[in-house]
Order: sequence, then C-alpha cells, then structure tokens
Amino acid sequence: MIRDRLRGLLAGGCAALAGCAGAPLTPFTTDTPPLVLAPASLAGVRDERARFREVYCAVLQADRARELPDHRPCSDALTTVGTEPAASGRPVPLAASRAGLVAVVVPGFGYECVEKWLQVSGTVADHVGRQGYGYQMLRVDGLSSSGNNARQIRDAIVARADAAGPRRLVLIGYSKGAPDILEAVVAYPEVRDRVAAVVSAAGAVGGSPLANDAEQWMADLLRHFPDSTCGPGDGGAVQSMRPGVRQAWLAQNPLPRDIRYYSLATYPQPDRVSSLLRSSWRKLGAVDARNDSQVIFYDQVLPGSTLLGYINADHWAIAVPVARSHTTIASTFLQQNGYPREALLESIMRFVEEDLQRQ
Repeated sequence: MIRDRLRGLLAGGCAALAGCAGAPLTPFTTDTPPLVLAPASLAGVRDERARFREVYCAVLQADRARELPDHRPCSDALTTVGTEPAASGRPVPLAASRAGLVAVVVPGFGYECVEKWLQVSGTVADHVGRQGYGYQMLRVDGLSSSGNNARQIRDAIVARADAAGPRRLVLIGYSKGAPDILEAVVAYPEVRDRVAAVVSAAGAVGGSPLANDAEQWMADLLRHFPDSTCGPGDGGAVQSMRPGVRQAWLAQNPLPRDIRYYSLATYPQPDRVSSLLRSSWRKLGAVDARNDSQVIFYDQVLPGSTLLGYINADHWAIAVPVARSHTTIASTFLQQNGYPREALLESIMRFVEEDLQRQ
C-alpha cells in the first residue's frame, strides 16, 4: 500500500513536466526569438570532451580502489557522441587540491519537496572534501520561478563568510538549477567577483518541451510527497522551464564575460533510462529521442561554454540518489538510478581547476 502510494507520487512528479498526452510538445507560435540548431563549435562552444574523459577515467579508476558506491567503467559512464577530439596525453594530478575552490550545487525542480525523503547520506560532500574542495548544497524553492530562486542564490552567496578574496565558487546548476544560476549572475552583479565558474549539469538551459503542456498544479502534487516540507513558492517553476521563456531570456540577457562557463549533458543509451522515466522519455522523444527523460541533449549546453562531455545516465541518475536509500523502490521503478556521483563531481572540480589555471 505504501509502495503503491510512493509509486503514484513519484509518477506524479514525472507527470508534472510530462503534461497531457496528445498536444504537440512544441506548438506553433511566432512568439520566439530567431533560433538555429547548429554544431556546437558554431555556437562558440569549446569541445574539451577528450580532456574531461581523461580526468574522469583517472578519477573513476582511483575511486574503484576506494570502493565508492555505484562504480562504472569509464567506457560505460560516458556516451561518445560523434567524433571526440584527440586525447591530450597529459597526466591527471590526483593529489588533494590547494586551490580553495568550493562546489556550490543548486538543485532542480521539486528537490526541496523530496530532499528529506531521499535521506541523502552526504558521501558526495565528504568525498570532495577529502580531495581538497569545499561543498555546499544551496537550497532554493522547489516550486518557484527562476527569478525568485536567483534572488535566493544571491542572498546565499553574499552571506558566505568566505566571500572576500579571490573567486572561489564553482556554481553547479542541476536541471532547473542551471537557469536559476544564470538569472542570478545576470541580475546581481555583486556576486560575480565571488564566482569563478558556472557549470550546467543536465541543466535546463533551453528549457524542456515537456513544460509546454504542463501546468503548475501538476508540480504542486510534490507538496504531498512523504516528508515534504516545500511550500507553493511563487508558483512559477513550470513557466520558467518552458523553452520559449528560456530562449527569450537567453536572447535578452548576455551572460557576464568575466565568468567561465561549462556544460555537462546527460545523453543516456536507451537501456539506461529507468522504467519510471520511460513515459516522459518517450513523450519527449516525439521531439528528439536523444533526451534524458526531461531535457533534450542540446538544450543542456550553454552557448559560449566549454563542453565537458555527455553522461550515460538519465536525468535523475546523476543527482537524485533514490537507489541508495530506497532500494526496493529503486529495484522496481528506478533500476538505472545508480551512478558514480562522487567521482563525477570530483572530476568536474578537477577539470575546472586545471582549466582556470591554464587560462
């Protein structure tokens, strides 16, 4: 009985962005900035997948010896898309960092509603801490607009005790957390001299077509999730995820050029999508089958950023660790939820640190 209720609520959370069947996910409209789908290199994206693969493979190998959970071989952790550049051949330093960088993770849509139920163990924070990096999960409203959450990000950054000194913060936006961060660095110039880099990790940079026929009341179902403490917020979460909204915002708001930008996209092989997410994966597949169940792969990449790679995992697997605390639910509905998140975050931080030093 309890398991059935949880399944219904989990499915309801997926349905919040899956919307209603039948209507085109991308409806006819002329209310959009001019758009073009072009190779990443023509959008000013620097392709560093080969170097990130070197870093990630080295970290995964080291973490296998440490027996961290959800280990995967490097060949299975990443998806090769097209032709990657040649490997650099440079060594990958794995000593503890002394750069003082801090990973500040901004979670996605609805995370506030499920966080207590997830019972996150803290192994990711502990692991990157041992590698010399700071860590903070920056909490924002789960059901509010990106504009509302941008203000919360600003307030949290300004309130940090270590705000003074050189730029040390690496803002990592997962899903809706990415546009929340982008709006913060554009709207609040006072945070920019504290931010070294922004990373989109499965970020809804260009929005999700699933949001086009979804309504906020669907998102509000998450307020009834077990142990949920999230409020209604300003009711703008779904609106903020619509492609027209995100694309218009990007067209009207050039990103500050004194911050470095990086993109890491989820691009799962079809058998890496958990059964609970396959309905939204198929629905979004009406637009493009190359999606992670919530966002199409090209909508996750920031224009003018450095492309790190494509992760062979669905949207939830890289950031929502259901399988580690709810094994029965995971084995029944989220069979592909396991992913080496500790190694992934360490690799992001090591790559960004190296890249910042080389610029």
